[in-house]
Amino acid sequence: MSRPLTPLALTVLRMLCDGPMHPYEMQQRIRDHAYDLAVKSTHGSLYHSVERLAAGGLIEPLETSREGRRPERTVYAVTSAGRDAAHIRLAELLAKPAEEFPLFGTALAFINLLPEAEVARQLRIRAIALEALLAGNQTANESLRKQGIERYKLIDQEWAISRVRSELEFVRHLADDLDSGRLTWKDDDGVTTCHPPHEHELGHDYHARDLDKGAS
Repeated sequence: MSRPLTPLALTVLRMLCDGPMHPYEMQQRIRDHAYDLAVKSTHGSLYHSVERLAAGGLIEPLETSREGRRPERTVYAVTSAGRDAAHIRLAELLAKPAEEFPLFGTALAFINLLPEAEVARQLRIRAIALEALLAGNQTANESLRKQGIERYKLIDQEWAISRVRSELEFVRHLADDLDSGRLTWKDDDGVTTCHPPHEHELGHDYHARDLDKGAS
């Protein structure tokens, strides 16, 4: 395959390294092992990934069977080329930081389009969501550990927990700096540069919009 393995393709190869299986089993394993917390996967994308891997010779069909009126199920196995490709791709992902463009980074780049008070308020809302996300990730991790899943299989969750915790701390500090006036984007004349002059009205409009969303 000329293009780098996608995260989902790497997931398929990883699962098949444990033994042959058909895509339905792969779907089950993705849920059971919480791979879906690290890799975006849908029913259609999984089957498409399997087809591409088979076309590229990285996996191969072993047998096709049918149970009752259920659709045919093809069992796949990883090939030696597939193992090599998985090893190479995993090493690249571990060693080379990828240039990513998270949406939150985009928002921070243009933060002065909103008044300081409004930004602080939105960050407080984000902090609440991050607190819930952090609690959910921690609960999921603890549950899987209690089921006897080894720690090395949950390292991605540990990283996700650490990342959310760090973002939560950053967001809280940033909101505090804005509320206290330690951070501002007012010019020397005390006039904001990139948003309408009636910033108190803008803040009110955003607040009202949030309330409308909550009521709908």
